[in-house]
Amino acid sequence: MEDELLTIGVFARRSRLTLRALRLYERLGILSPAVVDPDNGYRRYREDQLLTARMIVGLRRLDMPLSEVARVISASPEVGAEVVERYWAGVERRIASQRELAVRLQEGLRGNESRPSPFRVQERDSAAVIVLSETRAVEVPELRAAISGAITRLSRLAAIHGGAVGGPMILFHGEVNEDSDGPIEVCVPVRTASPATRSEPEHHEAYVTLTKAQWEWPRILSAYDAIDEWIQRTGRRPSGPAREIYPAGFDPTGTASTDEVCDVAVPIG
Repeated sequence: MEDELLTIGVFARRSRLTLRALRLYERLGILSPAVVDPDNGYRRYREDQLLTARMIVGLRRLDMPLSEVARVISASPEVGAEVVERYWAGVERRIASQRELAVRLQEGLRGNESRPSPFRVQERDSAAVIVLSETRAVEVPELRAAISGAITRLSRLAAIHGGAVGGPMILFHGEVNEDSDGPIEVCVPVRTASPATRSEPEHHEAYVTLTKAQWEWPRILSAYDAIDEWIQRTGRRPSGPAREIYPAGFDPTGTASTDEVCDVAVPIG
């Protein structure tokens, strides 16, 4: 049996992975050695593990995060293929959004008139509300998970404040992008005040309503741009942080791409 195993050096060369990568994948449970010698720690791999290693190489060439790679490797072939399909569909949506942004930036640099915005900016009054909230700095890869986790925690606390009175809001006190981490404030409106709550004041706001397709990152950023351009064009001024406002019980996994899912809004004076 021992003769049929490959040393980590041979396995690294044949799989086109570095020793550092193999140790990382072992630590993450993505690709573990078949045998680890308890005395000297030498690692050996089976010949058939080369197929898994080459699959990992291919997935990483797609820029797939290691957390998603782990899901593919641990799943059945059918489920793994579905994970790859969903991941790549998201990549294509992101590229399409970035292509639109690149075109707009080129038009702006060349002084050309911009194409009509796909977003219709509207105005409305927003009443004061009592909210439970969590504030934290967050980077782009963590954004959706951080929002979801905070909403879950705050929704549980809402029960002792008379219950939630509408869907959650996410206030952006700073931009969340490749160079900035917010912070964001996740809010759940509730009926009764306590030392754990605060009041979000009444205000007038500009807003756009997004479909699921427009809500996907990074296309959602174009909605913020549309409101900023509208504010500048109409001579208004922002009077509070930009925000996303969701309906109660919003579930992105069960929503069609054409369904309306959220409003992006900016308080204005």
